[in-house]
Amino acid sequence: MQQLKYFTGFTIPAASFAAIWWPEYLCFAGVLYTFGIIPLVETILRPNPVNHDQQAETALLDSRLYDWLLYAMVPVQCGLLGLFLYQTVYGSCTLFQLLGMTVSMGVCCGILGINVAHELGHRTSRFERLLAQILLLTSLYMHFTIEHNRGHHKWVATSKDPATARRNETLYRFWLRCIPGVFRSAWSYSCIEAKNRGQSIWGSGNEVLRFTVIEISLVAMTGIVLGPVAMLCFLGAALTGILELETVNYIEHYGLTRTETSAGKYERVQPWHSWNSDHVLGRIMLFELTRHADHHYSASRKFQILRHMPDGPQLPVGYPAAMLVSLIPPLWFRLVHSRLDITPQQQTL
Repeated sequence: MQQLKYFTGFTIPAASFAAIWWPEYLCFAGVLYTFGIIPLVETILRPNPVNHDQQAETALLDSRLYDWLLYAMVPVQCGLLGLFLYQTVYGSCTLFQLLGMTVSMGVCCGILGINVAHELGHRTSRFERLLAQILLLTSLYMHFTIEHNRGHHKWVATSKDPATARRNETLYRFWLRCIPGVFRSAWSYSCIEAKNRGQSIWGSGNEVLRFTVIEISLVAMTGIVLGPVAMLCFLGAALTGILELETVNYIEHYGLTRTETSAGKYERVQPWHSWNSDHVLGRIMLFELTRHADHHYSASRKFQILRHMPDGPQLPVGYPAAMLVSLIPPLWFRLVHSRLDITPQQQTL
């Protein structure tokens, strides 16, 4: 059962498949399942803060099944995207159905295209990093891994991190600040690395430039081969996935800050610098992303052995429900502000 439980993560692309294959009746199935049924079930199930012992961790790391589960998401995501684009052209869909299909596909762009890529992007093998780039390409967010690994993990919970939400900052203002900020940060890191290698920032040595050209080419090719409707739906699905990711970023570190020990230097990232949730379905569906404090404390730990950190602030709801609440700023502030002030470590930016 320990190994099989993560197979339930495939129910999200299954719901999106239903939305794409039967748009007449189920065009919003991916959205309703992920942000309707899952949060509802999580209100019934109790959070599980239990950690694995050392022997169990060793067994989990020795099992290749967990890696293959992640690898399998690549053909699933690419297949769904191909089917989605086909249906936008040949499915004779109404505008309402196209909208439902697009946001349902966007759910997979966020959860498979970016979240699974996030896990694979922390791996050291070139094969796994290539899989991460393929997944990010389906969401047109290939620069994410560069900024996340080199910037976010270094500057999280500080004013230098575009992906850390300030206290009293609404989700919508965060989107407008974070999305371009993440790109600028990734561009800066990529330019520095190109210069260090003695390469031009306007050449193939600039990873972000290379990724951007690949993404623009894919979008243009979609428009040329399948037409403007397919291209716009692709862009809409990718944008939905990006907003979904950045909403997760919003709730993961909202209002939390690290102490500046000297000019430009900060304390080590601690468990109380990330919001966490032990709600079971969210943990499984997001491949333990909700145990976020341990991920930042030790970014190399694989998802199946991430731990509950008792010093990390806990959300009273799972991540899917928290994402919904964050859409209503007064309700979100009411949910988290009282918890922000519980410990002296949890200060505002």
